[in-house]
Amino acid sequence: MGKWFSGVKKFIPFEGYAKSVKTAARISFPKISSDCTDKEPSNFLSHKKMVPYSDPPSMEDVESLYEFFDRSTKLVVLTGAGMSTESGIPDYRSPNGAYSTGFKPITHQEFLRSIKARRRYWARSYAGWRRFTAAQPSTGHIALSSLEKAGHISFLITQNVDRLHHRAGSNPLELHGTVYIVACTNCGFSLPRDLFQDQVKAHNPKWAEAIESLDYDSRSDKSFGMKQRPDGDIEIDEKFWEENFYIPECQSCQGVLKPDVVFFGDNVPKSRADAAMEAAKGCDAFLVLGSSLMTMSAFRLIKAAREAGAATAIINIGATRADDIVPLKISARVGEILPRLLSIGSLSIPAP
Repeated sequence: MGKWFSGVKKFIPFEGYAKSVKTAARISFPKISSDCTDKEPSNFLSHKKMVPYSDPPSMEDVESLYEFFDRSTKLVVLTGAGMSTESGIPDYRSPNGAYSTGFKPITHQEFLRSIKARRRYWARSYAGWRRFTAAQPSTGHIALSSLEKAGHISFLITQNVDRLHHRAGSNPLELHGTVYIVACTNCGFSLPRDLFQDQVKAHNPKWAEAIESLDYDSRSDKSFGMKQRPDGDIEIDEKFWEENFYIPECQSCQGVLKPDVVFFGDNVPKSRADAAMEAAKGCDAFLVLGSSLMTMSAFRLIKAAREAGAATAIINIGATRADDIVPLKISARVGEILPRLLSIGSLSIPAP
């Protein structure tokens, strides 16, 4: 069923002027098709604690986003953690994010210089893996994949490391890498994360057995003081992981293994950064979904697109670093507004 609601002030792109609107409308969600048929998509309504509050998108919001898509012939989309919160994976910077509790993620430098830090990271990451991989693509992920397959999106870039876009049928450039691959910091050898998980289990059987028998919702000591974190790890009270927790080494050179993710304090690989920048400078429209753009690696892309003459827009709950330079900003959950495009005008996608 639909729901009555009021719209909010917003800006309209392409026109060269600002337009204030307030509307009321009844919205029902279209049926969405995708290749992700093994499980139902995650429902963002079941992850209210993860996703910051936002009024439902107005009809004016939907129409403005439709116009943005319809006028573009070479659209680049950049997605951020706001997409994944709707699948139950927490973010860092939103009002409900990890930073709000005082959490500080591990840095690249800390990981490399401290064996204790690596033990803590991998113990927590091993513990969180099962729950992290249980997350399913949201309606936003699936709608984005449908628009991509229909030719309405030319290039997709994501800051997320969770591969939910892949599971929805997309194949984005992973700007910050992925936790699904583990790589050697010395020789570059890599292996699938599932294989690394098996190695950790083989070397730490008692730890693995204890972790696999946990009730993640428990707040007792039996849960190891667990709390899910954005990059797939679980916060565990230090008293629960031991100094002799063994971390597998690189089978090629015995070097330090690390998830193939750009940690804080590290740089995006040049080839990846160059590919993203080339797409941003060559597009005629650049859309940001669920990102505050606080990292320079993301902000520089929308800035470059704007300077090259592309139309720009943002859908995000809360302030972003680019609010002052982008003419169209919609405060909404991606999973509430993007599926609406699938039943409108030239973007309409028939149900299977």
